[in-house]
Amino acid sequence: MATAVSPVSDADSSAASCEQEEQESVSYVPSEQTPLFIGFNQDRSRFACGNAHGFKVYDCHPLSQVSCRESTDDDGNGGIAYVEMLFRSHIFALVGGGPTPRYPSNKVMIWDDHQNSCIGELSFRSQVRAVKLRRDRIVVALESKVYVYNFADLRLLLQIDTCANPKGLCAISLSSNSVVLACPSLRKGQVRIDFHDSKKPILISAHESALACLVLTMDGQYLATASSTGTLVRVFNTLDGTLLQEVFCRVISAQRGPSVSSGCLRRLSRL
Repeated sequence: MATAVSPVSDADSSAASCEQEEQESVSYVPSEQTPLFIGFNQDRSRFACGNAHGFKVYDCHPLSQVSCRESTDDDGNGGIAYVEMLFRSHIFALVGGGPTPRYPSNKVMIWDDHQNSCIGELSFRSQVRAVKLRRDRIVVALESKVYVYNFADLRLLLQIDTCANPKGLCAISLSSNSVVLACPSLRKGQVRIDFHDSKKPILISAHESALACLVLTMDGQYLATASSTGTLVRVFNTLDGTLLQEVFCRVISAQRGPSVSSGCLRRLSRL
């Protein structure tokens, strides 16, 4: 976005330069209450916040706290950097993080809030980037791999190699009638679609630049994607990869592009 610039005098320029140096010398230091994670559950009726002491869960309407699992240690031990809820149930998937994480960042801990304890765990060789849950599946995204597990016995069902995926982009359908998984493929800007009843995945060349967001509808029939440029959202049919629609989104800056795209995609996830 273009910005109008007006001429300034040498004195104004010098003052502006000093002010800029002062601003650049100030660094932001997050407090212990700064969220490490904020995310909604699958139907957007609740959201969870992870911080340096643990995590909290809130109802959206009306806004009220449902659960608080924070450490009371003076040293602040117990950071949670990722909280994935299973709808409105008492089951969560947790990943440690922050200066003093409660769990290693390469582990996914399955937490039972009724028992106030972990009932299972998954360990990996690198940092966990994201976790997605449905009642019969656990999806874990790493920097360059995606794993799919059976929820009941934590049995590995599928392992997928991806391109660099630091955001842990992945999505899984939520309807009990179908199991559809979407994640980056080995090629930049391309999405891989896997179906439970088919051994052959579908590859969709969604964008020329790197993926910034992807989301599936509840039944997995439609996929929406946005790239790192953040200006265009594309909607595809997952059955055959057909491009159905393109939507342009206004982008304020390159850094905020993915966030703007995320907002556009959330509406599709409710369909």
